[in-house]
Amino acid sequence: MDLQKLNKERKYIGDITAKDDGKKAAIVGWLYDIRDLGKLRFLVIRDISGEIQVTGIKAETDTKVFEAMGKVTRESAVVVYGTIKKSDKASGGREILPSSFEVLGLAEQPLPIDTSDFSKTELPKRLDYRFLDLHRRKTQAIFKIQNTLLQSYREFMAKERAIEAIFPAVIGSSSEGGTELFPVKYFEKKAFLSQSCQLYKQMLACSIEKVFAVFTVWRAEKHNTIRHLNEARQFDYEQAFADEFVVMEVLGRVVQFMIKKVIEDNSKDLELLGVKLKVPGVKYLTFAETAVIMKKNKVHVGADDLSGESEKKLDELYPDTIVFVHDWPLSGKPFYIMPKGKDSSCGFDAIYKGMEITSGGQRVHIPELLIERLKVKGLNPKDFEKYIDSFRYGAPPHAGWGLGLERLTMVILGLDNIREAVLFPRDRDRLTP
Repeated sequence: MDLQKLNKERKYIGDITAKDDGKKAAIVGWLYDIRDLGKLRFLVIRDISGEIQVTGIKAETDTKVFEAMGKVTRESAVVVYGTIKKSDKASGGREILPSSFEVLGLAEQPLPIDTSDFSKTELPKRLDYRFLDLHRRKTQAIFKIQNTLLQSYREFMAKERAIEAIFPAVIGSSSEGGTELFPVKYFEKKAFLSQSCQLYKQMLACSIEKVFAVFTVWRAEKHNTIRHLNEARQFDYEQAFADEFVVMEVLGRVVQFMIKKVIEDNSKDLELLGVKLKVPGVKYLTFAETAVIMKKNKVHVGADDLSGESEKKLDELYPDTIVFVHDWPLSGKPFYIMPKGKDSSCGFDAIYKGMEITSGGQRVHIPELLIERLKVKGLNPKDFEKYIDSFRYGAPPHAGWGLGLERLTMVILGLDNIREAVLFPRDRDRLTP
């Protein structure tokens, strides 16, 4: 098979329209469905853009082609040359009458998982065979939507004049404190996989004003929940000459922009997943105001944290709204969040569709205060010497946030488990595939 020639000749299934009726075409894809009626053979071929029926007629189709169509197995990779024809019975209103049919990769049978859109295979087994699970249209739809989130995030940030940065994945000490780290062997030194690009993006914002990143984080917490991962992707943003309210406004706009793009570009994927999306509104509440609201609704709120139940209640009270809970208790925020008075802080969380999607705030840019906050959190300022020194030479007030990509995907699509929003999840039990 001349693959270079094939790629010049092939036509994406989703691009086939009425104007192509009667034309010759080459399509490639995977065999999604087979119906063999003896003298008629119907194969449904699927590529990334859509699916089309290939119709073999014993009395008319080339004998070798008709026989090959009867031997192929589901999910095999195939190439078909043929004539496009209008068909009232075929899905999409078009079919292909084949003149050539070749199997490029035969799928062994039986398949280890159900690859239909109504698969009853449990998620753990689907993840064991993720490479095959990705043949499912619903699985593909999730990652097409996630791709739109990634691309639209970058598009928005470019318009904001923010600079995309690539930060180290290996660090010498904790970025945030309190979070368990994965140790790695780094020559003769002690090192860890990065739990955050927090300290680096602050340094950069203090030099070039606005910075963003799509950053992989590793957290060694021994949890096993439907909303946590040990390796995750994060949308990070940091801005100089800004407080928490400046960057909350940016966050509200970027989430609105990304969701609007998904609605526009992924309407078929949303329909396939049964999801109806709206561009969210924005609401601001202090932590104290939130606590009062929860008390009225008989929902528990911790001294410095919101429970999962209170996050869900905010969604009930303010549907399709990003709720910014700010003026967070100082004890509930990391050392780099700027204090506000004695017990409050310039930190915030963003709650959307019943789940926290973001935390952030104004940062401490005063070296002496930063040393004090590190000590309060039980951390050694010597481990953060370079970080502290970066604020000694003209560091302005600055603020930022981190937004989980998989968490956002899970929330907007109403997925039951965050692992569905990760191509190859890494949690406490899973290192393969």
